[in-house]
Amino acid sequence: MGPADILTLLVNSLTWAMATFLVAAGLTLLFGTLHILNFSHGGFFMIGAYAAYSLAQALGSSGSMAVYLFGSLVAGLAVALLGLVVDRLVLRRLAGVEDAYVLIATYALLLVCEGATKLVWGLKYHSVTPPQSLDGAWMLGQAVVPRLSLFIIAAGFVTYIALELFLNRTKGGRLVKAIAADPWMARLLGVNVRLVYTLTVALGFGLAGLAGGLLLANQALSPSLASGFVIYAFGVIIVGGMGSISGAFIGSILLGLIDAAGQWVLPGLPGLPFFAALTLILLLRPQGLMGRRQ
Repeated sequence: MGPADILTLLVNSLTWAMATFLVAAGLTLLFGTLHILNFSHGGFFMIGAYAAYSLAQALGSSGSMAVYLFGSLVAGLAVALLGLVVDRLVLRRLAGVEDAYVLIATYALLLVCEGATKLVWGLKYHSVTPPQSLDGAWMLGQAVVPRLSLFIIAAGFVTYIALELFLNRTKGGRLVKAIAADPWMARLLGVNVRLVYTLTVALGFGLAGLAGGLLLANQALSPSLASGFVIYAFGVIIVGGMGSISGAFIGSILLGLIDAAGQWVLPGLPGLPFFAALTLILLLRPQGLMGRRQ
């Protein structure tokens, strides 16, 4: 394996890792705060992707970078508003319920998202070409580096840094962490726990919609998009440690490297290296890389 092959492997692994982290970020934020495993998260990621697609088609400027980013932001806002509805109708009723029932309820919500997507956008596959500034590739020696891949990698890093700064350097972020650790004590101190929960839900769902818009040109749109991404997102946050943003980020990079290397060595067995690594890591460290043993 030459230097060009190593660079290609690294770019592919980081692209996979940051795409998965963009989806997993809102999921792990919700679990860290509400301690709810939201299996429907992939469905709202898919709705965000379709919403961004519809906006790009309506504006008729799918090749514009400004339209691409604007569509992603609008998709994030729209899904955040949907998250407020879901919080009111579903998530509040799941507080204190056993995890098995939570998984069943949110999986049912995932099926609702898939059904709504089929009803509104149909069963056909849709694809979006990247904006002109992200189309094509750069040549680094003999390695071909797609500009879209570099954009996804940058988006993942920016999202991670922004979340870390929010949670550790702002008053709102410290409130979220305090409530996640001990909501009862936070109430005694006069914190409006319900309001913080609601805003966190909106942020978590909004991150799902934003990821759908940012990754729009990275995959074809279909009603089955949700199921594939949510499995990898769950794998990342389990390996990283449930509820840990840093753990999800590190876990996505680790699993991305393993998956890309595995596809290079075993091209006929896609997905096997990911699940094998997931199983091995959980056997060696069940609480995840950044998690604490209960």
